[in-house]
Amino acid sequence: MSDRSFYLATRGSALALAQTQVILDQCRALFPELRFEMKVIKTTGDKLQGVSLASANLPKGLFTKELEAALLNCEADLAVHSLKDLPTTLPEGLKLGAVSKRADVRDVLLYRDAAFLESEPKHEWAGASEPSKIPKRGFTPGATISQLPQGAVVATSSTRRSAQLLELRPDLKIVPIRGNVGTRLNKLAAQAELDALVLAAAGLERLGLKIDSNGSLRGENVANGLVANPISTAQMLPCVGQAALGIEIRDDDALVQQICDRLNDVPAMQAVRAERAFLRGMGGGCQIPVGAYAQLRGNELQMRVVSFLGNQPRRAEASGSVKDPEKLGGTLARAVGGGDQ
Repeated sequence: MSDRSFYLATRGSALALAQTQVILDQCRALFPELRFEMKVIKTTGDKLQGVSLASANLPKGLFTKELEAALLNCEADLAVHSLKDLPTTLPEGLKLGAVSKRADVRDVLLYRDAAFLESEPKHEWAGASEPSKIPKRGFTPGATISQLPQGAVVATSSTRRSAQLLELRPDLKIVPIRGNVGTRLNKLAAQAELDALVLAAAGLERLGLKIDSNGSLRGENVANGLVANPISTAQMLPCVGQAALGIEIRDDDALVQQICDRLNDVPAMQAVRAERAFLRGMGGGCQIPVGAYAQLRGNELQMRVVSFLGNQPRRAEASGSVKDPEKLGGTLARAVGGGDQ
């Protein structure tokens, strides 16, 4: 097809690198005659580690703008994103070329194991800078959001997760947390002020972290004694595009589009097209408190959404033709007040 090298642009976080490696391996397996390389680029979001992701003043494209610039300047040929980070309106000259097969879309509740704390009273948790005057609390594996103690402190920087947690448990104290997945897990292990943490199941999986049958979280460089319990989508809808990888390309690069045609998972692409149309109809980016989940059922897409943009949460669900995902997403955005907030 070509003698040139194809460069995959990515952020430098551990999760971004792991995700891009998956796509890189697929490219090399599908096109052994071509050369593919990874290009690491630091984004605005990577530079703003001290800023809350819930801030309304953050620019759109926080984790994508620099990767898109590399595409437009022909310094890269494909940009690999966590699709949830990719704005619904792309710069002129770029398009969504492919979407990966979706991983587990659920969020996961993580906390310390009470039995582990009791058996290891002098255990030094990874990341601890000094002994805390507050005793660490642990919970029984399998504990759910409803079983957390009154006033428990739960860490998340997602407005969507915060809103759904507080709807279920108005007494919870939600606090922001930044850093990569490993950093957040070790903060939970080390900081007695935190009782629980919510992360995406797909991110844990892509980093090679495993949830044992007893709920224990296992993985490299992760403190012992952490427990993970997936949260059903009936309780917490994911954000738009969660658990899918988006591959952004130049819209005039026919050769790269041929590569994307082989990488693309059609059911995932149709589902996220509906979800992204919903988010576009709500007028926001990944920081606004809305959730959506579309699934392919035969020739139809079934989709559920929730919005916390008004005074009360608003929910809707509907089915639509797989041939017009954007129509379904737009319909559901209007059903929950998109455009009239």
